[in-house]
This record gives sequence, C-alpha cells and structure tokens, in this order.
Amino acid sequence: MILPETIRTELKQGILTVFLNRPGMLNAYNSQMKNELVDIYQKADKDDEVRVVIVTGMGKAFCAGKDLHEGSSTFATDDDLDSYRLSGGELSMVVYLLKKPIIAAINGPAVGIGLTMTLPMDIRVVKRNTKIGFNFAKLGLGPEAASGWFLPQIVGIGKALEWVYTGRFIPTSEALQHGLVNYEEDDPLEKAYEIARDIVTNTAATSNSFSRQLLWKMLGEHHPYTSHLIESKYFYWAGNSEDAKEGVQSFLDKRPVKFPLKGSDLPDFFNVEKEEKNK
Repeated sequence: MILPETIRTELKQGILTVFLNRPGMLNAYNSQMKNELVDIYQKADKDDEVRVVIVTGMGKAFCAGKDLHEGSSTFATDDDLDSYRLSGGELSMVVYLLKKPIIAAINGPAVGIGLTMTLPMDIRVVKRNTKIGFNFAKLGLGPEAASGWFLPQIVGIGKALEWVYTGRFIPTSEALQHGLVNYEEDDPLEKAYEIARDIVTNTAATSNSFSRQLLWKMLGEHHPYTSHLIESKYFYWAGNSEDAKEGVQSFLDKRPVKFPLKGSDLPDFFNVEKEEKNK
C-alpha cells in the first residue's frame, strides 16, 4: 500500500478530515494531489464509517493554486485537443458525484484551483480576511474545474463575471455577502467540525445522501415536476424504512435518535452508476 504524499487524512466519529499536505508550497495543487484526492474521495464515498468529509489545508494556506514550478510552460500540453481534459474539472466531477456531505474549511489563502476546487463542495467556511480569488485572467487564462457552471449557480452571473474578469482578491466579507461562503470565521476548521458533528449526531445517512444528490442534480432541470417524481419515489421507499420509523418514534419519545441504516442502504434514485460510466 502506497501512502499519499500530498494529503493527510484523519477519521474520527464519522468525520473524515482531508488535509492538503504540501505546507512548504502553500499546498499548491499538482497532478499527484489531484490523483490522491480522487482516490480518497471515492473510497470515502463507499465507506459507511464516513458520514461527512471536511477538506482543509496544513500550515498557513488552504491552497495557493496550481504549482507553477514548470514556469511559463506550466499550462502547456501536447495532448490531443478532443481528448484533453483539465485536471481540476476531473476532480470537480468526482466531488459532484459524491453521495455524502463535504465541507471546505478554507483556513488560509485559496486562489485559482485552490478556490474553484471548493465550488462543488456543499458548505464553505473561510478564515476571516484571508486571501481568496479567481486570478485566472491575470495569468492569461480562464476559469476551470467546471467553475463556469458552479460559480454562477452559487453567486449569480453578474458577481461571478466581475470576480473572474478582474481576478482581484475577494474580501471574505464580500464572499459571505454574495453566498460564495456560508461562514466567515477566525477558526474555520472548528466551525466545520461543529456542522459535521451536528450532521453525524442528529441526521440519517440515507437522508443526507438523497438530499445531496437531489439538490445538486435538480439545478440542471427545467421543471419542478422532475424533482417531485424523484422525491415521490424516495418517500415511497423511506416511508417504510427503519430510519423513518426510528426518526418519528424518537421524536414522540423525546429521546436522542439512533438511525439504524447506513448510507449504502439507500437505493439509487439518480442512475449514478450510469452517470459515472458516461463521465
């Protein structure tokens, strides 16, 4: 077994913390980090012991962007145009397909891919007054990691374009105001743990798995009836499940809930297997 070098992981009480682990390079992103993140995300998604994933950075930074050690040729490629796929986008597609809550605890500077890699995540908590931004235009580049889809969904087209056009650093208060982040904290990792513990302690894994897939996938639908149909199929199953019985009974008994089902017990209401094959 080869241990990862660019990330470090810690699993405690249902919470998997993934630390970007190149502190001497401000956790700069490279192909090895991408491969190691894809591997750990996919493993976590199949592991019923993992209820929530938190991603943060070791040292002072979250991720300072792409590793530029190759100099001016960093972004050049000899690959065929039709087959070439951006590394950041491949990572975003893996995160998008996850069936578990994932939280970004942005503990320091997050620029370029360091910020766009968090967009497919569900909740972003940022360190107050740290440097974040989409600096692509200042490098003669453009948005990546599928941020052309994710960013306008999160903050709206006008603000997304302003931030991308200028490439300026975004004050964390402005990021909070426009919904790019959920919280602006002095200790973002502790806030992320607070949210994660609430999820692990008080909610059903099956419910969160369904909800994550439902809300993300319905963003691409043009009519609410699609959501209504999937929700109906889910409730047909969930209404007879042990989780629903325990949830209602614990509420009536006024006692802590203990959901018996695992995330893997949830049927596939979204044809995820077909979607993965077509990536």
